[in-house]
Order: sequence, then C-alpha cells, then structure tokens
Amino acid sequence: MTDNERLADLLFGSNGLTPEDCELRFPPRGLPEGARVTRFSPSPTGYLHIGGLFGALVDFLTARVSGGLTYLRIEDTDKKREVADGVSAIINGFKNFGLEFDEGVTGFDTEKGAYGPYTQSKRVEIYHAVAKRLVQEGKAYPCFCTADELSAIREEQENGGAAITGYFGKWAKCRDLSFDEQKRRIEAGEPYVLRFRSEGDENKRIVFDDMIRGKIEMPENIIDEVLLKSDGVPTYHFAHVCDDHFMRTTHVIRGEEWISSVPKHIALFKACGYRVPKYAHTPQVMKIDEETGAKRKLSKRKDPEAAVSYFVEQGYPKESVIEYIMTLLNSNFEDWRRANPTEDCWKFPFNLKKMSVSGCLFDMAKLNDVSKNIISHMTADEVLGNILNWAKEYDEELYKLLDSNRDFARGIFSIDRDCPKPRKDIANWEQVKDFVSYFYDEIYTPDYTLPENISAGDAAAILQKYIGEFDINDDKDAWFARIKAMCEPLGYTPNVKEYKKDPTAFKGHVGDLSTVIRIAVTSRRNTPDLHSIIRLLGEDRVRARLAAALAHYKEEN
Repeated sequence: MTDNERLADLLFGSNGLTPEDCELRFPPRGLPEGARVTRFSPSPTGYLHIGGLFGALVDFLTARVSGGLTYLRIEDTDKKREVADGVSAIINGFKNFGLEFDEGVTGFDTEKGAYGPYTQSKRVEIYHAVAKRLVQEGKAYPCFCTADELSAIREEQENGGAAITGYFGKWAKCRDLSFDEQKRRIEAGEPYVLRFRSEGDENKRIVFDDMIRGKIEMPENIIDEVLLKSDGVPTYHFAHVCDDHFMRTTHVIRGEEWISSVPKHIALFKACGYRVPKYAHTPQVMKIDEETGAKRKLSKRKDPEAAVSYFVEQGYPKESVIEYIMTLLNSNFEDWRRANPTEDCWKFPFNLKKMSVSGCLFDMAKLNDVSKNIISHMTADEVLGNILNWAKEYDEELYKLLDSNRDFARGIFSIDRDCPKPRKDIANWEQVKDFVSYFYDEIYTPDYTLPENISAGDAAAILQKYIGEFDINDDKDAWFARIKAMCEPLGYTPNVKEYKKDPTAFKGHVGDLSTVIRIAVTSRRNTPDLHSIIRLLGEDRVRARLAAALAHYKEEN
C-alpha cells in the first residue's frame, strides 16, 4: 500500500462508497444522439431573480430543441448564505411561470428522477468517494494552514508584486508534507481542508469553445483549490464537477461571471477522469439607470422587477413574461413571432449561438407592450379567469366586484376582443381595477374634464340634445346615426374630413360629440367601443350619468 493510499484510508476510512459504485448507480442516460442534458442549479439564498428565470429558460430551450432534458439541482453547500424557505421560493417562482423541470427537486424534501439526490447536502458520500480516489492517486492532500497563515501568504504575495495570488507553488506549504507528518497532525486533531494538487503551468494556456461566445483562451489553473472544507462539506467547484458528471450533464449553462473559473473546472474534470461538458456563459440581465442613463445590472436592492415575485404580484400573465424573455434570448425571436403569430413560443427554434454576448437590456415598457398583445389575444373567459385568480390573493375588492356577476364581468372583457384588431389596454391584472372602474358604481369617480376645444356650454348643449335622442335599443349603426344627425343643429359637422378642410366653418366634428358623451358616461376620453359600454351599463345608469354630467356643465357654464 502506498503512502497516498494509507493517507486516503486515514482521511476517509478503508471502506465505503467508491467512484465505481457511483458509475453503476448513475449510468449514462441512454438518450438519443445529440440530446442535451442541462441543469439549473441555484443556491437557496433568497428569492428567484429575473436573471435566474432568464438562465433557466436557456436551459429549458437548449434541452428541448435537442430532445433532451433539464433538471433542478439545489446547491446548498454554503449554509451561511442559505435562507429559510429558500428552496420553496425558487420552486414556487418557477411554478408561477409554468416551468416544470424533467427531474430534480420538486419541493421540501421531495424530488423526482433517477440521478438524485438533487440537493448537494445529501450527496456528501459521493463527494467523499471521489475525493478519496483523488487522494489515493496523489491528486489531493490535506492542508493544515490556519486563516492567519493564509492571510500572511496573501500579504507576502501582494507586497512582492505577485501577478497571481493564492495557494500554489512555493506558497503551498502543506503540498509536500510527508505521510508521517500528515498522520501526526491529523491524529493530533488539527483542523484541515482537502486541496487539489494542481498540475497547471502558469506559462501554458487552455482553449475551450463557449457555445455563446466562441473560442476562449485562458491561462491554465495553477491554484491548489479547496475541494472539501474542514467540516467535510465540498466547495462549489468540487461539488458541481462530481454532480455534473454523475447526473450526466452535457451542457453547463451559467452566467458570464463564471468564465474565470473555467480553467479550474476543466482541471478538476480531467483529474477525476471525467468528460468535460460543453460550456455556455450567458450575458447579464441589465437595465438603463434612471438617474445616470447608463446600463447597469438589475439590483436586488434598487429594482423591484429583479425578483420574479414582482411580476406575480403585479399580475403579469406568465405567458407575457416568458414571451418577453424570449425576445432577450435570441434576436430573431420577434421575426419568428411575426411569421408565427399564434404559435406556442416553445416551438421557437432557439439557438445558443444567437445569444448576445453583451448584457441583455430588460425594458419594462417593452414587457408591457408584449403583455398587452398577449392579453389582447386571450378570450374573455381566459381574461376573467386569470384576473379572478390573481385578485383573490392581491385585490379582494376587485375580486368581489367581478365575482358578484361573472356574466356582467365577462361582458366587460368581451368588448373589442373578438375582432381583427383587438384593443391593447391592459398590461397586467393590477391595472384592471382602474380599467373597469366606470362599470361599477362602488369604485366609479366622475371626472368631467373636457378637451380644450370644447366648452362647458357646448358640452351641456350636446348632452341636452343626446338625452332627448337616446334609445338604449339602438344597434350600433342606428346609435351612431343619431349622433351624426345631431351635428349640424349644434354647429358641428358629421364629416371629419370636411372639418379638417375648413376648421373655421364648424365648432367641431362628430368625434367631439362622441367624446362628450364618452366623458359623461365613463369619465374617460379613450375607451373600448362606447356603444357596447352603454348597452352593458344599461339605460338607467346611462341616463343617470348623462343627467349628472349635464348638471355639472350647466353649473360650470
């Protein structure tokens, strides 16, 4: 038995799980040729960030277009940063947007799939099996350096102008300790970490093909990275290498902040004898700072939209958020959407190579435009159902109003919906209460403000005439014909083109009469089809509002 083998037994015992056992437990998946296996692997340190949803969509799409799969792995080795219910926040965040992983963690202490556990804290036995093998092969060793000693090393490096700082070369004091010395210190109870014995050469470089950014060349890793902390818990660098191998991950997709770690990860994969996965490093999600006008990262502290829960609370349909993020992922998505206006967005032929290498700009105005379009193509029943589901949790008053007469509510959302060019008034469910307020006396607040070109006296005259002509039974054509017939006696023209040709010849045109009536009935200058609104409100309420507006303008005049 070699010293390395004796050291491995001393550190981990002479029995237990072996890497060969792990290979048998987690065999190759047997997926079709070219099928990609991706993973989303967050730490449970808080809410699901919009950047997390962005990254997860890349995972989903990359796997889906290849006939592969994606799984959810929880990387909880850093217990100091973990928050209560962090896992639930992540899982619920995805559920809110209709994303379900093929495998992985599904809830508190629940999971699905044959390659688990999918939580790193439950996989320590696997990490130790691999670590033991690395020690046996002389590729890892215990390091007894204290925090003070490590600080002194860094200070010496910095004072000496070292180009690279860290634990390597002549500063790796525990790298070549004899077995007897290692044994003595272990048996004496000295705390230690397990380090990787790097064979990297600072004068050599590695080259890898990033599936988003193309060929990247970087210096080899020379740092003896920590594999296991003093409590036996693996570091991220070591754990993810073991997990990606045994979960048979083919494509590691993660944020661009991890590019600098690629050399150490490739070194670890090769030292373990594992195939190196394909890498793709996604750009950051950015926004325009309102104060400086410059691009910056979305901030958890400054930007409420950084949390995906914000979009749930505001009532953005999940389809809207997903569709908008699709526009950020590939520049050709919008062209595809125009060519496929009714197609499920998941059928979009996503391509990693068409992702931007610069930061993706998250624009709330653009999201609102996308969402308005999505909602405009929903049926009235779909809109009502979505609003009720949202309002039940976030707006009790709105829920009660809509739920009290669902047929009436459905009628509201039916106006200008089933037509070639449906209106696009609503971007999220939080806006609905204001949108429907004039349909419900309980939340309706009259506002008789007129356009500058219409006086209170003229408005009173228009309403006086309309009240006398009004017939709730008129169809749309008859209703509008009555308004046009009112024009000339009041000094207006029924022909808009005629007014534009000679504005001085008339007080205004038929549109001005409609505006006055619209304001009197709804307190809005812009609404869906006014005739439909009037029919839905009913004769009594319409006449009451017309009379109230008339009284107001008479008094104002």
